[in-house]
Amino acid sequence: MGDSGVVARLGNMKALLGIVAGAGASYGLYKLISREGKRRNKKKATLTLFLLSGIYLYCTIFDDCTQPLVWSDICAYNVSALLIHQNLIREFDGIHIISAFLSDPATEVKIQTLNALNNLCMNIQNQEQIKIFVPRVLELIEMSPVNSELQLGALRLLTNLSVTDKHQHLLKGAVTLLLSLLVVSNETLQVQTLKVLVNLSSNPDMIDDIVQAPASVMLLFDKRTAPAVLLRLLTFVGNLKAWRPSAQVAEELRRKQDGLFRVMLDESSQLHGRLLQLLSHPDAEIQAQVARVMT
Repeated sequence: MGDSGVVARLGNMKALLGIVAGAGASYGLYKLISREGKRRNKKKATLTLFLLSGIYLYCTIFDDCTQPLVWSDICAYNVSALLIHQNLIREFDGIHIISAFLSDPATEVKIQTLNALNNLCMNIQNQEQIKIFVPRVLELIEMSPVNSELQLGALRLLTNLSVTDKHQHLLKGAVTLLLSLLVVSNETLQVQTLKVLVNLSSNPDMIDDIVQAPASVMLLFDKRTAPAVLLRLLTFVGNLKAWRPSAQVAEELRRKQDGLFRVMLDESSQLHGRLLQLLSHPDAEIQAQVARVMT
């Protein structure tokens, strides 16, 4: 490509970055990556900083602030700009450049990267590029401390990516991980994990993989479980119980002693007794959901 082509491309990139400037992830990534950039290849750091930080005017204003900046304040700053102009971000390979920071050694860089990708994931076309990084996102969930912001950010991204059934197959191998996370995590993470599982369980093509997973969530069917968690857990089970396997498939599933089908869905499952107890739950919505699951 000649010099004129490079100049034209850079001109287009600058126009794109001016649009991206309002994105919620702009400043948080700018501050973090600028520190890392000093230790990296100067050319690559400059390009990436430019893409992720947007208009330098915003960065200058933020740098002049004497008070510490809270990420949530920056995240609320003109997010609509990112949502409106996502096609340009995709066209200029911005998604791949941003996604590269999922492997950054700094935890907060990874968190802010997940936040940016989560915004981008609201665009269906962007999901075609973001889906490539699902294995890395799952790895972050598995390797990060339980109840960490990193896990939460990764689950939020998977929730948006699994709203439709187009990319749900990418999470087939993650069902056991998600079910295990339910048992050890706090309410916030449980709710987010269940959002993903409910999405998956609404797809008949995913049920076969779900019912073969180890059933590690039985203890959550209890009056002491947070209502927000219990409601989503009941929705998840309701989706599974709507599935009708053939007699041959059901018999094969019964052979797995700790499998979700035998423990929770079979006629003689342990779940029935726990659901009976939940019929007297003080929350009327939970009572109604239990009744629907049992019918």
